[in-house]
Formats: sequence, C-alpha cells, structure tokens
Amino acid sequence: MGSTQSPPVTFASINPKVLKCEYAVRGEIVSHAQRLQQELQTKPDLHPFDEILYCNIGNPQSLGQQPVTFFREVLALCDHPSILDKSETHALFSSDAIARARQILDLIPGRATGAYSHSQGIKGLRDAIAAGITARDGFPANADDIFLTDGASPAVHMMMQLLIRSEKDGILCPIPQYPLYSASIALHGGSLVPYYLDEAAGWGLEIFQVKKQLEDARSKGIAVRAIVVINPGNPTGQVLAEENQREIVEFCEKEGLVLLADEVYQENIYVENKKFNSFKKIARSMGYGEKDLSLVSCQSVSKGYYGECGKRGGYMEVTGFSADVREQIYKVASVNLCSNISGQILASLVMNPPKVGDESYESFAAEKNGILSSLARRAKALEDAFNGLVGVTCNKAEGAMYLFPRLHLPQKAIEAAKAVNAAPDAFYARRLLDATGIVVVPGSGFGQVPGTWHFRCTILPQEDKIPAIIARLKAFHESFMGEFCD
Repeated sequence: MGSTQSPPVTFASINPKVLKCEYAVRGEIVSHAQRLQQELQTKPDLHPFDEILYCNIGNPQSLGQQPVTFFREVLALCDHPSILDKSETHALFSSDAIARARQILDLIPGRATGAYSHSQGIKGLRDAIAAGITARDGFPANADDIFLTDGASPAVHMMMQLLIRSEKDGILCPIPQYPLYSASIALHGGSLVPYYLDEAAGWGLEIFQVKKQLEDARSKGIAVRAIVVINPGNPTGQVLAEENQREIVEFCEKEGLVLLADEVYQENIYVENKKFNSFKKIARSMGYGEKDLSLVSCQSVSKGYYGECGKRGGYMEVTGFSADVREQIYKVASVNLCSNISGQILASLVMNPPKVGDESYESFAAEKNGILSSLARRAKALEDAFNGLVGVTCNKAEGAMYLFPRLHLPQKAIEAAKAVNAAPDAFYARRLLDATGIVVVPGSGFGQVPGTWHFRCTILPQEDKIPAIIARLKAFHESFMGEFCD
C-alpha cells in the first residue's frame, strides 16, 4: 500500500549548511568526466579521445607516480610482521627498512597495527615527527603538540569546529583558496572573510589588503578568529618570502588571531631563489614563543614527493593554546577514536626518511630527486604552453602541484556561458573536457577577483604524456577562441 507521506529526508529538509557547502575539486565537471570514462569503457570510439586525464586533483599515484620504495617496504613489514623473521626477507627488503619496521613495531602496544591507538596518535611516532620538525626548523618541537590525522583535512575540520560558534565568527581565507576551507567554514556555520592574493605580483599576499578585510569584517560585527595561509599556495603555486611571513606573524600577534598554516606542499619547491620556511620557524626566530602566538601547522603524506593520498596520513602541530583549550582539542580528536595506523607510520617516515649512511639512502635520494625534478620540468612546460596561448596568462609555479592560468575570454564566449547558466570558466572547462578528455577545475570553484576567469590544472600527468596534453590543449583553445572571436 503506497504511502502519501513525504520521505523523511528531502532536499528541502537537509541541513542548510550542507547545501551551502561546495567542493569544486570533485564537483560537476568531475562527475561528467566519470560518466565519459564509463562510456569509453563500453564504447571506446564514442569520443575524440581514448582516456580521461584527471588534472583536477593533487592525486599523484593515480596519474602514474610510483610510491617511494623505502616507505612501502617499512609499511609492508609493519603490516605483516611475521615475515620479519623469515630468511627470504633479507633478500627482498633493505636492512634499514627491516630495522625501521622493528623499531616502529616496538613503539606500538602489542605490535598490533590493526588496533586503535591513542587519540593523538602513537606516542613513539609523534616523538619521531617532533624530532623531524626540530631538525627541519632548528627549534624544539614537542610530541604532545602533535595530533596525527587522516590527512590534513580532518585537522582543518577539527580547528573549524573549535573556532566557529556562529555565523558571526569569521575566518580570513586567501582568494583563490583550496575549497576545503570554504566548505569547512560553511559546514560549521561560520563566515569566510576573503583576502585577495595579487595575481599581478605573482599571487603575492599583501598585508595591507588583509588588514583592510579584517577591519571591514569587524565593522560588520564579525569576530574574526583566525587566518588561513597556504604556503606553498594552492591553487596558485606561489612560495611566500620570509619577510612576508614575518609580516603575517606580526599581524596575527597584534590582532590576536590564530594562524592556520597549511604547509602540506613544503617539499614541493621548484625555484632556486625560494625555500620553504615553516611559520613556526619564522615565529620562533622572531622571538615569539608559546604565549605570543596561537599556531596550527598542517602536514600531509598526500603531497610532497611521496604522494600517498590513499593512505590518509598527516598531522597538525598545535602550539600557543592554553591547557584547558588543548583538552577540548583532544576531546574532539577522541570522538574519532584515532587516525589510521598506516597513515601514522607514513607520517613518521616522511618526517624521518633515510639518512646519509643508511643502506637505502642513495636509492631513496634518487627516487625523491627524480620525482621533484620531473615535477619542476612539467610545471615549466605547462606554464610555457599556457603563456603561448592567445588570451591566456599564467604565473610561474614556484611550488605545490598546480598552475592557475587566467582566461581572457571573448565576450561571445561569456555570453554563451550565460546562456547555459554557467560561469565562463566552467563553460570553458566543460568544453575542454568534451573535446580532449582533460579534466581541470574552473577558477570559480576557488574564488577569484570578480570579472576574472581561471582554471586550476595539476602538473601531475607523467612527463612523457605532457607533450600530448599540451598539443590537445593548444588545438582545443585555438578552436574555442576561433568559434567565439568577437
């Protein structure tokens, strides 16, 4: 017998915060790409391309990047410790991977990698990460400040839960920004306070612009709690200069803001005149201690040269918070029980890779340097290709895994986009996908100066595929601009 009652959950009855939340990196363009991929499997000749190239997301291994051997050897041995005592193991695994696996297993209660851990993560692994941070920065780190998480994203959500009380609480975010931040702020019911990066200055962060946005938000009754800084930048690929970082630290200390430092691309630097400096290192070098600045630094095993996205490992280092606030952060972490153990192990390995003298060091260094130098070449090739297209300008990718070219579209193209109720860059991205199988993310999904249009493209397709991708992009762009020329 049919019921006349409406279903218990309808689109209209969903939490409005969920409806407000958007995540363009896996949005409508990607859904369409997945449909095309299914069509190619059943009808290979249906489209003018034979594969979908997902340049929409920083997912290196999905595009052919190989895992780092040492990391995977240690993981395999930790997950199946009974093979440590077999004679064949010494012929298959390096001696330092075997030694590291034994060392890690000794840190785990019961040597059980399938058991829950402490909610902050295994203490010995946090000790190893703290030692790695200390070696990187030259300033001490404390394992009690480390919260191991399933990638960096849960750390961001955790801090937004802590900071946002209502829509009257604001978070300063760069525009363009990684949509995790706008989505998380929306889900937790806060207000995003934008500060625009300067495209003409290589996506520079101008502190006067940030101050202006802060004052404007406060004049509207918004209590600004924190500022997000992504360094190296996503989607924009810039690396902050040390002086710029000092200005940001001073600004946060003066204005009483939490500094949320997204530092997941710290290994991805492609220019010789820039280097990564953590915000904690900058703050400590300026003489600011625990009582002066509240700082949350995020790292992930998904990026860098490791690209272990599916292993879901990462951490946040939380400093400058009082004991009672720290207890509340721990409580929120405890609700999720703990992060996964493989990710925890990987995070400790990433911050403590093989060192000179270790058996694996030379092969490890060759893998690492090979991946990073190839990424730098790919970034340069795509940057040159974009800048060679009529109506496209592209800043240099100093770091991270993306380029964010600007589209100077003809008025006819803008009008054609409006006619189908699409943003012009989304219209361009959809046409690009349908013609070439290349998936990029429209700039409108990241935020941009009104009246400008961009798209984000990863530099992650394997190097031997880059020339063909460039050829496809060029042919499509010339056809598109010819079709809509004014």
